[in-house]
Formats: sequence, structure tokens, C-alpha cells
Amino acid sequence: MDALGTAAADSAGREPALASARAWLGAQAWAQADRWTLWTPVAFGGGCALYFTLLREPQAWVAWALLPVVLGLLVATRWSPARLVTIALVLGACFVGGFSTAKLRAEAVKAPVARAGGQPQWVEAWVVDIASPGQGGPRLLLAPVRIGDWPARTTPIRMRVTLRPGTPLPRPGEAVRLFAILNPPPPPASPGAYDFARDAYFRSVGAVGLALRPPVAVEAEAPAPWRLGLTMRINAVRWSLTEKIVAALGAETGGLAAAMTTGHEAFIPHEQVENLRDSGLAHIVSISGLHMAIVGGFVFAAVRLLVAAWPWLALRAPGKKVAACVGLAAVGGYLVLSGAPPPAERAAITAAVAFLAVLADRQAISLHALALAAMAVLLLQPEAITGPGFQMSFAATAALVALAEIWPRPVREIDVPWPIRWTQTAATWTAASLAVSFVAGLATGPFAIQHFNRVATWGLFANLAVAPISSFLMMPGLALGATLTPFGLGQAPLEVAGWSIALMNRVAEIAASAPLAQAVIPSAPGWVLPVSFLGLLFVCLWAGPLRWTGLLAATAILWAPRPSPPDVWVAADGAAVAVRDGREAVLMRPDVKLFGAELWARRRGLTPLVSDAERDARFTCDQWSCAPGADAPVRVAAAWNLRRPLKAGRLEELCAGADLVVLRNDVRPESCGARLVLTERDFLAGGSVELWRTGQGWRAAWAQAYRGRRPWTWGYDPR
Repeated sequence: MDALGTAAADSAGREPALASARAWLGAQAWAQADRWTLWTPVAFGGGCALYFTLLREPQAWVAWALLPVVLGLLVATRWSPARLVTIALVLGACFVGGFSTAKLRAEAVKAPVARAGGQPQWVEAWVVDIASPGQGGPRLLLAPVRIGDWPARTTPIRMRVTLRPGTPLPRPGEAVRLFAILNPPPPPASPGAYDFARDAYFRSVGAVGLALRPPVAVEAEAPAPWRLGLTMRINAVRWSLTEKIVAALGAETGGLAAAMTTGHEAFIPHEQVENLRDSGLAHIVSISGLHMAIVGGFVFAAVRLLVAAWPWLALRAPGKKVAACVGLAAVGGYLVLSGAPPPAERAAITAAVAFLAVLADRQAISLHALALAAMAVLLLQPEAITGPGFQMSFAATAALVALAEIWPRPVREIDVPWPIRWTQTAATWTAASLAVSFVAGLATGPFAIQHFNRVATWGLFANLAVAPISSFLMMPGLALGATLTPFGLGQAPLEVAGWSIALMNRVAEIAASAPLAQAVIPSAPGWVLPVSFLGLLFVCLWAGPLRWTGLLAATAILWAPRPSPPDVWVAADGAAVAVRDGREAVLMRPDVKLFGAELWARRRGLTPLVSDAERDARFTCDQWSCAPGADAPVRVAAAWNLRRPLKAGRLEELCAGADLVVLRNDVRPESCGARLVLTERDFLAGGSVELWRTGQGWRAAWAQAYRGRRPWTWGYDPR
């Protein structure tokens, strides 16, 4: 009887507690009544992401058939019985619409793609722009007019060609003729890695190549189409301004100044690029949200101050809206001047939404404005959802706007002596700067780890030191210098910008050379980044204490287990091989495919060994092949002779002493005793490969299996 009474009392005590918990949860859910629309771009982006994760390309009719589904879901909200059902219908419509938009965008940009393994060709083309240099040398973006005997229907719209170092660069707008080896855009460096060919597909770049001879100017048979001609004229102005900035400041600082003004990175010294990467300041070079915010904000503040300083105009014109119009024009002008790369386009859209909000008497900086900007970007560029630039930019912005929502507003005292007021203001701005850098670093951390596998240990302090330099000196100086240089008046502001760039380079050099400047973290499995992204968005978009439950998902990139690293990596064409030795990656050809090998090594958390001496301690190599030595961690042999035969008996020697043989050509000796032989045919079908040793032989993961059969995948013809 006593036990029953105790149980009844406990039950009676739990009921009020459960009722209180339900009431609290209901209040938390009700607090989101005006915030659920923030999730519409998330749902739309989820639909876009689903399209890009497919292994088979859906038919175009699927996208068109889904559009009535979207309309039906939106119409159904008119008769939905409850608000929760309405929200579900709208988010479902956004998800389906995102998938359909991504497919229609892929159909809209479909263009010819070069085939692999072709012979060198004579190319006649227009020079559209000077592209950013690669490891092999300077690069040109070309609009081909004729490629060998290729028919017009198979000629790519754009192609990117690498010139040999020291080759004189033609100017944008010139017609040139050159002899080049052409291939399709490169596939991922390793299975599951970032797909550069997908980016090229959505930019209509259907071929990449290496110029075997310098380009020669020729007389064009016909004028360029008007749109191409306008683009080349704009790029010619940009290139001319680039040369003037470099001439005014010198290559040491002028290269960075030009990159941040016109987007041309051709003059940046390699050492500066490495220091900026190792110090966490590489984002300074790419024209993106920071640059648009500084330029737009500087122009907005300057115009508003000028309007306020002119009493006659201040009484007759809304200074804030006038400043917003001029700021909007400045952002548009900067977008054109920068060459409109995708990061700059996304940043310009975001800035435009903020200025339009001012014109509409809305709050310029808010999560709702950010959601509108994200939706606009995804409608225009659904492929942006796959890029680290979009992911990091909007994650950082969402985190900063959420921080602004909860940041305490200081109470303004009356009649406070100016030394105390200045001290308080300095303390407030210092705390805000620390919080902004810390929160932005946390928000972008998962993407930096997954995509770049680098964490700059001193990046927070480097960014804190550089932030006031870039905001108040460097970017305003570059903006004024670029505007006044055509009139011969840009020297003074450019010198201020050059001085600030030199100071920034010094900060980057100190941070990059400090102890433990870089930490390499291997990539997590593919599911981790979406989970981290959604967790971060939940923390930012949810109002109330429940938001902090998203931290577990947001930090998944830190606690998710990493798979065991592979024992061998082979490049997509078989021209480079790396073998794991503990936590190091031994490159058999340190001077070939170095960019891809380093990407793979960082992705697996390995340190690449790029010297011949370190390789020769483990393998016996000549110019065209390598065989395992006594200290080889894995018995791998490789031969890279594509058309030239190996010396007599060398192929048999490779097969006799190895468990795995990699041959770049398609020769498969019948007597090869290796457990596994990979040849050109395998790489044409599968791309790059990672291999693990097993008791029964080898387990392989091919890049093509992760990419599927899509319009941008290597070996798939979309024509």
C-alpha cells in the first residue's frame, strides 16, 4: 500500500514537470514564428545539393515535370489546415525547386568538351582574359575560333591554356594562333576530392591545354561577336590598369594590389602566396565579400557624410538612400572591374540586397536579408552550393549576423569626459573585433578543414592585425587609386595602399614562420560536412537557448572518425604515384603533378616528401620508371613511358619485384607476376585511384565511381 502511494505521488509530481517542459518547448517553437522563412534558402540549397550528389544524370523532362509540383505545393498552402503544414509545404516546394533549378542550369550551360588523349592541335582564338597562373606557368582564357580540323559543333566555347614560363603575354582582345596539347578539364585529384571539372563546366570552359609554342598574333578573319567583344574590351581595360598599378608600386606590392583591384593574380610572387596561405590571410587575395563590404561600406559612409555636410542637400534629399544608391553603383562598378569571378558575383548580390533593403526602409543587415541574398545566389548559380567559397561566405555571414542579434547594446552615458568615452569606445571596438574574428573563424573552420585540410594556427591574430589595415587604408586606397589612375591622379592613394600591403605582407610572413604555423587535418567522410553545415545553421537561425543543441552537429568535423589512409595514390592519367610511409607520402615523381599529389596528401593528413633524395632512399628510379628498393614501404613499381619504349628488360624487372605495377601506357605483359597491374585503359575509365593493401591483394577506390556519369565527368560526352 505504501509503495502504491509513493508511486502515485511520484506520478503526480512528474505531471506538472512534464506540463512545464511541454509549455517551455511550445514557447520556444512559437518564438520561431517569424523565422521559419529563414529556412527556405536552406531547403532550396538542399535540393540543389541533391542534384549534384546523383551518380546518374536525370533527364531534362524530370526538371520540367517538377515545376508543376512546386506550384502545386505552394497552391496547397492556401488550404493547409495548420501553420506547421504550411511551413512543410513551402519548404518542400523550395527543396523540389532547388533540384529542378540545378538541373535546368546544367542544361542551359551545356557545351562541347574536349576528349582526352588527342594529338596537339593548331588553335586560332581570341584572348578573352589573362587567367590566374598555375604551377606550370601563366595561363590564358581563350575563345577558340578554330581548333585543327575539329568541326564547329565539337569546339569548346572557352578554353584555358598554360604558357611556358617567360612567354610574353598577349593582351585581351587580340587574335592569336598557337600549337597546344588539349584535354578535358582535370578530374578530381583523388576519389571524393573537389571536382574542378564541374566548375569548368559551369563556366563553359571545355578544354585545358599546354602551349607547345608561344602564341603569335594574327589577323582575325571576322570580328568577334558583340558580347565577346564587349567582354574583351572590359578585360583589356582591366589588364591595362593592372600593368599601371604594378608599374606604380613594383612587383613586390603591386602584384597584390592589382589582384585585389582587378582580380589579375599574374604578378603576385609565389612566396607571398604561400605566406598568405600559411598565415590564414589568403582570403585577402580573392575578391569576395570582404572586398565588396569594404568598398560598398566606404562609399556609403563617405557619400552619407558628404550629404550631411551640405545643409542645403541634407534638408532636401534622404542622405541614407542617396548613399545606398551610390554604394550600389560602386559595388556594380567593382564587380565589372574585378572581372566578375563567381565569389565577387555572390558578394555583389549580397551587398545589393543590403542596399536595396535601405532603399525599401528595411533593416540592411539581418538574417532575413541574408536569406534573400542566399536565395538569389542559388537561383542564379545553383552550382555554388558545392563550392567552398559560397559555403564559407554564407556560414560566416550568418554567424556574424546572429552574433549581432545577441550582442549587448552599451548604454550611452551623458556628460562623460572624452578620455573615458574614447577608452570605452576603444574597448568596445576591440571586443567586437575579437568576437567577429573568433566567430567567423569558428564558422568557416569546418569548411577549411574539409576542403583545404589546413588550419592556420595564428590566423586569428593575423586577421586581427590586418583587419584595420585593410578596412581603413588598403581597400580605400586601392579604390581611390583605381578610380583616379586613368586621370593620372592615382599615385598618392596607391602609395598608401602599397604601404599597407607591405605591412600586411610582413604580418603574413611573421605568422607563417612562427612555430606550429600550420596544422594539417585529414578530411572527414562525405556526410560530415552537411551535418556540420546544418548544425551551424541551426545555431544561427534558431532563436532561444535550444539553438545551442546544434553545437554537437556543428562540431562533427572535429569528432567524426577518419578512415584509414590509403597505401598508394595514382594520378588520373597514371603520370604520378605516391606511396604512404607512416604519416608521410613519398612521391615517385616530385616534379610531376605536384599540385594534385599535395592535395591528396593533405586530404589524408600526410606530409608529402618532394625531394629526389627522400624518394631514392626507398625506390630505384630512372627517368621513366621506378622499382621498389629494400626500404620501400609498399612494393610498387611504375613506368611513365607514354610513347617511348623502356630499355630492354626494364619492364620485366618492374613486374618481378612488385606487388603493384602502374603503367601509363596500355601495355599489359602476359608474364607480369604482380598481383595487380594498372594501365592507361584503367585510368581512362576510372580516373585517379587510391589503393589499400588487404590479405587477398588490393582494394581500390576510383574517382569516377564517386563522380558518376554526369555532363562534366571525365570521359562522358554531353553533346
